[in-house]
Formats: sequence, C-alpha cells, structure tokens
Amino acid sequence: QVQLVESGGGLVQTGGSLRLSCAASGGTFSSRAMGWFRQAPGKERDVVATISSSGDSAYYADSVKGRFTISRDNAKNTVYLRMNALKPEDTAVYYCAARITYYSSSYYATDINAYDSWGQGTQVTVSS
Repeated sequence: QVQLVESGGGLVQTGGSLRLSCAASGGTFSSRAMGWFRQAPGKERDVVATISSSGDSAYYADSVKGRFTISRDNAKNTVYLRMNALKPEDTAVYYCAARITYYSSSYYATDINAYDSWGQGTQVTVSS
C-alpha cells in the first residue's frame, strides 16, 4: 500500500504555528482521500482533518476548526497540515493516513477504520 512519511513536528510556544508534511510513495496518492489524526498520551487516536482526493473538500474537528488548514499537492504526492494559534491541548503525536478507496465518501472521513496506510507519526509539543 501507499507509504507515508511525516515531517515538520517540533516544539512551539502557545500561539505559534507549524506546518506538517506527509510525503506519499509506493502507491496511488491522487486517488486517495487523506487524513491527519493525533494521539495524546492516554487518549485515543482522533481525527484532526481530512481532505478529498481532489482537494476540493475538507473536514475539520471542532477543536481545530479555524486554526488548522489541510491541503494537498497531488503533483508532489504530498499532504500538508498548517497549524496556527497552537494551544497546549494540541500537544500530541500527529499521524498522516490514506483512506481506502472503497470508502472515499465523506461519510467515512472520521472513521479511523476507513484508513489503511499510516505514517510513523511526528511529535508536536506546544508549551505554555
């Protein structure tokens, strides 16, 4: 399946910004809806944002709406997550994932089981 490699995580102060990148290889990318998920210690892995294969539709969790922007460049086989106005509550490991083509409908956007390829995760730490 498609291989995903994340980068761009790090330590930032409250109110700061980071841009995460996810580079895809070894499979289809332009035909896959993509998602960013995050997992804090002791918490479940939750969806942050998703984007359709063409990039014309996106979903955001309420907790990040208005602060985060998901985008993709299919020519570069890359999906991005721009994170602004970061809060300590955003501290987590962030994962990139590719959705199974069969579940391309936005109905499955927040369903973690609809994704079959995952990156290794990148740590984002927001200090107060």
